[in-house]
Amino acid sequence: MISYQTEGVKMPDIKKKETTGWIKEVAACYGKRVGEIAYIFCSDDKILEVNRQYLQHDYYTDIITFDYCEGDRISGDLFISLDTVRTNAEQFEQPYDRELHRVIIHGILHLCGINDKGPGEREIMEDAENKALALISL
Repeated sequence: MISYQTEGVKMPDIKKKETTGWIKEVAACYGKRVGEIAYIFCSDDKILEVNRQYLQHDYYTDIITFDYCEGDRISGDLFISLDTVRTNAEQFEQPYDRELHRVIIHGILHLCGINDKGPGEREIMEDAENKALALISL
């Protein structure tokens, strides 16, 4: 099951049913099934608090993914800062909806085993994001 929640922000205007189907489709591309996925849309203040409390990082980010995967079933809590998504959309000159969906699927790709911190991994992640975005109409 995929749930969409907010903490201190207005729910973004996403098509939940379509987005859920898309997430399942992308996960299936990696041989994964969707378990319990919770999206928590929040503010920069909240994501900074989560980053400090759980990861000991003192900076803003667009998404924090907590991985509870077991076998081929992906599960996790995904905190998304809508403030940072908006800032990044402006910075990268992308429509807000596209950037939001990029971040939504970014967390799923992490749960599917794709990393973005090591040498060459960022490019692999960006390629996977772009392929996933091509599967949904925004």
